[in-house]
Amino acid sequence: MTRYEVVPGFSLNVEAWGDGPPVVLLHGFTGSARAWGRFGELLGARYCCVAVDIVGHGLSDAPADLEHYRMEQAARDLVAAVRAATGRERCAWLGYSMGGRTAIAVACLHPQTVAALATIGASPGLSTEPERAERRRADEALADRIEREGVEAFVDYWESLPLWASQAHLPAEVLRAQRQVRLANRPAGLAGSLRGMGTGAQPPFHDALRSLAAPFLALAGELDAKYADIARAMAALAPAGSAGLIPGAGHAAQLEAPDAVFTAVDTFLRQHYLPEALP
Repeated sequence: MTRYEVVPGFSLNVEAWGDGPPVVLLHGFTGSARAWGRFGELLGARYCCVAVDIVGHGLSDAPADLEHYRMEQAARDLVAAVRAATGRERCAWLGYSMGGRTAIAVACLHPQTVAALATIGASPGLSTEPERAERRRADEALADRIEREGVEAFVDYWESLPLWASQAHLPAEVLRAQRQVRLANRPAGLAGSLRGMGTGAQPPFHDALRSLAAPFLALAGELDAKYADIARAMAALAPAGSAGLIPGAGHAAQLEAPDAVFTAVDTFLRQHYLPEALP
């Protein structure tokens, strides 16, 4: 655990393990830097994993105001934390779900910092204002619920969603570890995340992807039909984009099929990142 004060009075926590070229890992909503499980272990055998607790999550600060939750500021803060942690200006970035949206924002807003980009179950945002407005209303209701009922009650609800049905076959210890990561979060942080950098609150990056210079791999579980379609659409937008589907996996493919996701990510990084990253 290392907390970096990226601007006065605001710090982000970074966990690092493994040796080799750095790969930045950004977790999903309710996650943390401790959420990567076996996939993180596999990646750490070949790369230096630089896992950041996104604002409002894990051991990073969870301020009451929304300034640091807004996607543009969150991206700037993450770039500063990664620079402090690695001493490098350019790294490979990989994000899952909310972390994938955030990694896309970093790549589009700070392209000089991203040598290669990979996402799992992610989107570039919502393309129309009516869609964004509807999502903001839903996220505001969810944020209110978290503040009213607390984290444990919310996690009970969250884990009951059909989105996670494909995880029913996972070992009990894997599900237990995931739940413990979720329960370690704070109501103010999760609510602030929804209000400040939720899918409806963030700007859409569809147009920006059309000029993305970095190689881009968009992954999704084959059972996660919505995000499989989004992965293919994003890959078609990006000049150096490609998409991959993970067999037998749902939304959290890195949790459900860690070996297959590692193979896909490692193949991508070996081709597009290692030639630049290694001396």
